[in-house]
Amino acid sequence: MAAAMGAVIRRLHAAAAQPPRMTKLALQAPKSVEVEFADGKSFHLSAEFLRVYSPAADSKIRSVGGEKVIFGRRHVGIMSAESVGNYGIRILFDDLHKTGIFTWDYLHHLGSNKFNLMRGYIRTLRKHGLSRDPKRRK
Repeated sequence: MAAAMGAVIRRLHAAAAQPPRMTKLALQAPKSVEVEFADGKSFHLSAEFLRVYSPAADSKIRSVGGEKVIFGRRHVGIMSAESVGNYGIRILFDDLHKTGIFTWDYLHHLGSNKFNLMRGYIRTLRKHGLSRDPKRRK
């Protein structure tokens, strides 16, 4: 009996650990992506937010005090997106960044934590005297 109960509990934990299935993705280029999940949650994710939290290593990241910081992306846009298998999308931004694959799980994480992630990003920029705005050309 205890073994059967343990198996049921393990299955429940495994199911709870997985984010809900994505039911809709709408690219609203150049400014955002709208995603909806089977749990009823929907998220509006801006191009800037997605660019800053791209899961790829990027040569345009500045290392400041040991922290990797992307700055100056307030007006970045999304040029296109392409499906990657049945688990994610690759977004091409107008700063030509295109190497990150946003999995459905990662998009759910970003949407669920958007407020805290953006607040942390802005704090990091302020801490290092950087801006969300791009540098002006001379």
